[in-house]
Amino acid sequence: MAREFSRTDRVAQQVHKEVASILQNEYKHRVGDMPLITVSDVDVSRDLAHAKIFVTIYNSTEEESKAQIKQLAEYKKFIRSILAKRIRMRSVPDLHFFEDKSIVEGMRISNLVSQTIASDESKRDKDDSQEQE
Repeated sequence: MAREFSRTDRVAQQVHKEVASILQNEYKHRVGDMPLITVSDVDVSRDLAHAKIFVTIYNSTEEESKAQIKQLAEYKKFIRSILAKRIRMRSVPDLHFFEDKSIVEGMRISNLVSQTIASDESKRDKDDSQEQE
């Protein structure tokens, strides 16, 4: 019987859980005022040496998001050291932070679709009222 999850998937899931906890607790207290950050996905390389961490940053401008990613990169040694204490592994993956814009982009597209539907309905109602006259 084949394993349900590969080792990289299990490590990615554990890194996701622990990094999210670290960002919520230790990192936030160390950095201070910061926007809401969510870990949306983690990809771990096959050799478990590198982890790409995709974060979504809410309620921030493009410049603030870039600054936040840069700040996460500066604090990656701190985050990795806490991660090493929480995960039992021979070597903890090197962390690389990337901004995940898929959620924000999805919300933008959803709003555009809603606006288009509302616009079409108002045009249809306007055309119907003109035909009745």
